[in-house]
Amino acid sequence: MTVAPARPEAERERLSGARIPLLVGSLIVAVLAFQLNASLLTPAIPSMAADLHASAGVVSQVQSLFFLSGSVLGMVVSRWSDTIGRRRALLVTMAALLVGTLLTVTAPSLPLLLTGRVLQGTSSAALTIAFLVLSEELTAKQFGISVGVVTAVNGGLGGLDGYIGGAITDAFGWRAVFVVILVVAVLGTLSVLAFVPRVRRSAARRMDWLGATILGAFLVGFSQFVSEVPSRGIADPLTLVWLTVAVVAAVAFVLVERRVAQPLIAVPALRARTAWPVLMCTFLTLSGVFASTNFTVVVLSQDGANGFGLNAAMSGLLFLTPTAVAGLLTAPAAGWIAQRIGWVRSLRMATGAILLISIALALFALDKWVAFGLLIVMGVFYLGLYQATANGLSVLNAPADAPGSLPGIHGACFGLGAGTGVALVGPAVSAGTPEGYHLALWISVALTAAAFAAALVLRPTPNALPAGARPEGAATA
Repeated sequence: MTVAPARPEAERERLSGARIPLLVGSLIVAVLAFQLNASLLTPAIPSMAADLHASAGVVSQVQSLFFLSGSVLGMVVSRWSDTIGRRRALLVTMAALLVGTLLTVTAPSLPLLLTGRVLQGTSSAALTIAFLVLSEELTAKQFGISVGVVTAVNGGLGGLDGYIGGAITDAFGWRAVFVVILVVAVLGTLSVLAFVPRVRRSAARRMDWLGATILGAFLVGFSQFVSEVPSRGIADPLTLVWLTVAVVAAVAFVLVERRVAQPLIAVPALRARTAWPVLMCTFLTLSGVFASTNFTVVVLSQDGANGFGLNAAMSGLLFLTPTAVAGLLTAPAAGWIAQRIGWVRSLRMATGAILLISIALALFALDKWVAFGLLIVMGVFYLGLYQATANGLSVLNAPADAPGSLPGIHGACFGLGAGTGVALVGPAVSAGTPEGYHLALWISVALTAAAFAAALVLRPTPNALPAGARPEGAATA
C-alpha cells in the first residue's frame, strides 16, 4: 500500500482528479462504520439479554452508553485532530472502534460488552473529522457536494437498518451484527491509511485537556439529567444531582476557557453570532423533529385505541423508512444548494420549512395518510437539507485557531437535542390520549420555532457566503 508523503498545512493545495472520489469514498466507509453501530443493534437487544442473562432494560445500555460516549469522545477527538492531524485522529478513532468491536464480538459478559460499546462510541468523531478533511482538501463546490453525500450515508441504510439488523440476528445471532461492523471498520481503516492525505501541522497547537474534561462532564451530566427526568421526575434527588453536575461544569468551563492560553474553544468565539446559533439551532431542531417524528408519531401509530393500531414493523415501514429514503435521496444535492445560495440562507430555508411542516403535523397528525405525506417532506428538509447544511456550517463557521472545536461540539448537540426532545414530550405522549399527542406535537412546534429564530440570528463567516460573494482565498475553511 502506497501513501502520499506528508505535506505542510500552509500549502493547502486542493486535491484533483481521481484522488477526490478515492478520498470521499474512504471517508464514507469510515462514517458508515460509525452509523452501523448506531442503527443496526436495537433489534438485537432481546437476543443479547437472553444470552447474557440480563433484562432488556439493562442491556439497552449498549445503545445509551454508545451515544453518550460518542458525544463526549467524539467531541474530544475532533478537537484533538487540530493538534495531531486529521489522518492520525481518524486512525485513533478507527483503532478504538476496532478494539471495541472485537470486545463486543467476544464479550462473555455484559460489563465487557458495555466496555466495548464505550470504545465504539469514539467512532462518532469520524463524521466531524470527515467534514474537516473535506473542507481542507476540496474546493468550495466540491466540499458542498461531498458534505451532502457523507451526510446521506450517515442517515443510515434508507430506513432499513433495523430490519437488516433483525434479519442478521435471526439468522446468525447477535454477535454476527458486530462481525459485520468489524468488517466495515477494517475496510474503513485501510481506506483511511491509503487515501486520506497526511498534513503536517505548521502551528504548535496544544490540546486543552482540562477544558475537554470539564465539557465532557457537562455533556454527561446534561445527558443523564435528560434521561432521568421522564422516569424519576425533575425533583428526584438523582435527577437534581445530574443537573447540578451539568450546571457546575458549564460554569467551570467558561471560567477555565477564559484563562488558558490555547482553549478548547475561546469564549468570545463561542459567544459570537457565527458560532452559538449553529449549536442552538441543531440542538433545538433535533429536540423538536426527533421528538415528533421518531417518538410521538411512532407511539401514536401503534396506539390501538386513539391512534392507527399498527404493529411495530408496519409503523416503521410507513412512518420511518419513507422519511429516511427522502433524506438519503436529497442530501447529496443539499450541499451544492448551500454553496450556491449561501449556507446560512440554506439553513434558514430548512428550519423555516421544518417549522411549517411541524405545524401541519400538529394539526393533522390523526390523519394517517396526511401524516405519512408530511413525514416524507420532513425527510427532504430535515434529513436532507438541514443536516447537510448544519454539518457544513459547523466547519465553515469554526474559529480559524481551533477549526475542530465547533464541529466537535456541534456533533454532540445531535444526541443532546434528541434526548431532550423525548424528555419534554414524554409525559404528554405517555397519557395516550388525542389531547396528549397534540400537546406533544405542539411542544415540538415550539422547539422548531426557536430553532428558526436561532437561524435568523446566525451570521455567516466569509467561508459560508454564496459562491459569487465569497472573498478570494476563502474557498473553504
